[in-house]
Amino acid sequence: MIKSILVPVRGDGMVATVLAHAAELAKVHDAQVNVVHCRAQAKDLMPQGIAMNDFARKVMTEQAIELANRQEDHLRGILHRLAREFGLSEDASMDGSATCNFAEEHGRMADVVKHSGRLTDLIVLPKPQRERNLGQSSLKAALYGAGRPVLICPGQLQPDETFAQHVAIGWNGSLPAARAVASSLDIVHKAKRVSILTGGKVQSHGPEVDELVAYYAQRGITADVVRFDGKDPATGLLEASKDIDASLLIIGAYSHSHETEMLFGGNTERIVDKTEMPILMAH
Repeated sequence: MIKSILVPVRGDGMVATVLAHAAELAKVHDAQVNVVHCRAQAKDLMPQGIAMNDFARKVMTEQAIELANRQEDHLRGILHRLAREFGLSEDASMDGSATCNFAEEHGRMADVVKHSGRLTDLIVLPKPQRERNLGQSSLKAALYGAGRPVLICPGQLQPDETFAQHVAIGWNGSLPAARAVASSLDIVHKAKRVSILTGGKVQSHGPEVDELVAYYAQRGITADVVRFDGKDPATGLLEASKDIDASLLIIGAYSHSHETEMLFGGNTERIVDKTEMPILMAH
């Protein structure tokens, strides 16, 4: 059951994208969207490696705090406007409707994700920008530190009425894939069409795709099987999802360690880098 959705935000220009996707899911599941602004601490805004006397440090600290306050006020105004545009109510007492709550936490975004994410049903993050070294630590914190499923929103993509209506599930029989299936049952139940994408060999001791079809059938979900060339699973999954016009891809994340995938460019990392569609991941 999806009843709480965490949206950690900062000044990276992705607020509208992640909140729009969270809002669409919240409206379908009558959930609350908890938006947490990760506020930088004053010490993190101070120039590094420059010697300063006590007076200069005090002045710059006060200026840093004032700047952070202005940024918080500006972002909160944007969030209130976007919540209204996306159909979210700020009245938490309204049962049976999608609501939105705003909070502020001090510290690094990855630490905020670990703390706030452990008691939420879904975490919504922007697609990491590897070239700017932005977002990868937050994704790792969500999957490993919070242990929750993560919805990754690419670019400036805005969801439309097709979002999550045709769901594709990447299946290779692995433990992460099985966890992704279990974590996304509510979303899959609400979809109008479900496709299981499979290619190459199933992992050792992993259930075959027909067993996943039966698993879904026991839960009232009809799923089709789409097979693709498994020589390059990352490219195959994305191309197959595009070919069948899926609007959400669900995959297991990091069958190997995250560090190994980062070093050798594993399938998960390549899917995240290349995707132009929303991806729900679980580890």
